[in-house]
Amino acid sequence: MLLHIYHHFVILSLSKDSRSVLFLLCLFISIKGFSQTPEEEKNQIIEQRIEYLTDSEESSEVDYTNVFEQLNYYFDHPINLNRASSSDLRELSLLSDIQINNLISHIEKNGKLMTLEELQTVQGFNLNTIKLLLPFVKVNTDVDSPQLTFNDLLTKGENQLFIRLDRVLEEKAGFSPTTDSALLASPNSRYLGDRNRIYTRYKYNYGNHISFGFTADKDAGEEFFKGAQQQGFDFYSAHFFLRNQGKIKQLAIGDYQAQFGQGLTFWSGLAFGKSADIMLVKRSAVGLKPYTSVDENLFMRGAGITLNFNEIEVTSFYSRNRIDANVDLSDTTLLDDDVSVITSFQQTGFHRTNSEIEDKDAIVKQTMGGHLAYKTRKLNIGFTGVYDEIDANFNPSLSTYSQFRNSDPKQTNLGVDYNWIFKNFNFFGEFAKSTNGGTALISGALINLANNFSMSVLYRDYARDFHPIASVGIGENSTNENEKGLYLGIVASPSSKFTLAAYYDQFTFPWLKYQVNAPSYGYQYLTQLTYKPSKKMEMYIRVRERNKYENTDIDLDDGIDYIVPRKQTSYRYHVSYKISPAFTLKNRVELMNVDYEGSPFETGYLVYQDVVYQALNSPLQFSLRYGIFDTDSYNSRIYAYENDVLYAFSIPAYYNRGTRTYLTVRYKIKRGIDVWLRYGLTYYENVDVISSGLEEITGNTKSDVKFQVRFKF
Repeated sequence: MLLHIYHHFVILSLSKDSRSVLFLLCLFISIKGFSQTPEEEKNQIIEQRIEYLTDSEESSEVDYTNVFEQLNYYFDHPINLNRASSSDLRELSLLSDIQINNLISHIEKNGKLMTLEELQTVQGFNLNTIKLLLPFVKVNTDVDSPQLTFNDLLTKGENQLFIRLDRVLEEKAGFSPTTDSALLASPNSRYLGDRNRIYTRYKYNYGNHISFGFTADKDAGEEFFKGAQQQGFDFYSAHFFLRNQGKIKQLAIGDYQAQFGQGLTFWSGLAFGKSADIMLVKRSAVGLKPYTSVDENLFMRGAGITLNFNEIEVTSFYSRNRIDANVDLSDTTLLDDDVSVITSFQQTGFHRTNSEIEDKDAIVKQTMGGHLAYKTRKLNIGFTGVYDEIDANFNPSLSTYSQFRNSDPKQTNLGVDYNWIFKNFNFFGEFAKSTNGGTALISGALINLANNFSMSVLYRDYARDFHPIASVGIGENSTNENEKGLYLGIVASPSSKFTLAAYYDQFTFPWLKYQVNAPSYGYQYLTQLTYKPSKKMEMYIRVRERNKYENTDIDLDDGIDYIVPRKQTSYRYHVSYKISPAFTLKNRVELMNVDYEGSPFETGYLVYQDVVYQALNSPLQFSLRYGIFDTDSYNSRIYAYENDVLYAFSIPAYYNRGTRTYLTVRYKIKRGIDVWLRYGLTYYENVDVISSGLEEITGNTKSDVKFQVRFKF
């Protein structure tokens, strides 16, 4: 297979000298390596985990700030393993509950860790696990007092202020000049605001005990201190969060997230899906957490509190938030003049045109609930209840496939979850019930058979009439409904240099789906072999395939939409290595095949070269990419993570044919002041118009620039 991929790319690369040079660099450049700095290791871990999320989300418009903010925080303030609780370690999302239990048991039995090298003696900890932990942990015997004093808050707290500005340099149709008469005739034909996106964020932290701050964001095309946005930014968010003060384990005021169990009954925010890290199929719920992202949907606004009474934890939360929705002004079934009728919810967060502004904050959504848990180190049992209500009549346009979905403005979900560690087995699961609908079930196990061999197994059963309020259970569907599946995964390290990770997921859909006019089934698998001969170099080969049914595109005389299999197969080769203490090179070759019965066979490829400069004592850092891509259509698109400014995320879909170049530069002006500048350019060889509608750009290039400054004091 590798020989076939190599032969395929060499032939493609012969058409242009630049492609030949790039491809040869990817495969033949000499390796002269040096060990990575802690910050490089941290960035690599975050990049890897973002790609795990991208594998399941497959979206370029997701804000991952809340998912990875803890890793950035613990990099600057490492966790003291001798004082860390299981909750602290779980927040990292780098260790399984079995590993956490083994670490705490090791410390209780043998005393405090003297050095980080001692982690090699902890059962279930191999070199890969220790490498993941090192940038974020430390060991000492210092006492971390949780008692807050006013003087400590003033003198030992940390403040960070971010200001970011970015824009696409080419003119989009939504910003092009027009006449007043044309705009009056078609009021939604132009954006009302300018082309700039403006972001600002302030956050204060005192250790891991208290944080507060605000975030404000204006998207490109939205007005700023004028028109519908007289208050300035389109989106504001603020939070206050207190942790581990007496009986108060967590206190959230303002904007926050709540996450319990395995994500079936209630989980606000993102969660990992199926990926090369098979242990991530298990959710690690942290209860309440502050919200600092700019996604306008994945959070709660109100207050929540978790109280700890030894082995009993009680959480209560309430949220009242205005959300976007499509209001049906023509509906005559209103109960009274104060009740609206909505047909759908809007989740883009954009308010650039008159119609988008009309949908803004159209209704009020209230959510209240609680979680009662019995917790020991080896056994957790939790009960969750949540009530959700909107102040409107919900009248969605239901089709045959969606007829079992909730249309009641009020709904209640109840659930029970468990987590039990028995020797090297971690059993977990959750059962949830919609009081006006069906049930959902997850049951699984993580198994550590040896330090170098682990397994995961998970079964799921989501009824077609289960009504998720906020659910992120593992699955193939975008919502936890109408699905049954069995997942099996393994990870093995036959030697210190090789790691093999693989999973196979078989799923069925007992009822119809969107664009699938019959019950159907499918599978997905991934196999990844990682080779790390030294600290200088790491490479992996990955094959991932998904096969499931969709309606055929073929027009048939009988008018029936038959379902046919649609198979996507991707092949990836990735290598990262250092050529000097300051320079790291990263190369990737990825192929995508799409086989859709009745349609032409599609292929796509992406090849890129990254150059990362990060000298230990230099104020300058940069990341440069040059990539080439060629896909038959959007169906064979390929997603790839791009290095961006801190707390901004770029995971574009590469499709059509062309090149992609970007440069991200960070410069430390002085202690406490960092500046980022980023420029990206996409050149298309086979199109002269990019995108469509108001986002349309006339021409074959799209470039963007981004500037960010951080003040840390």
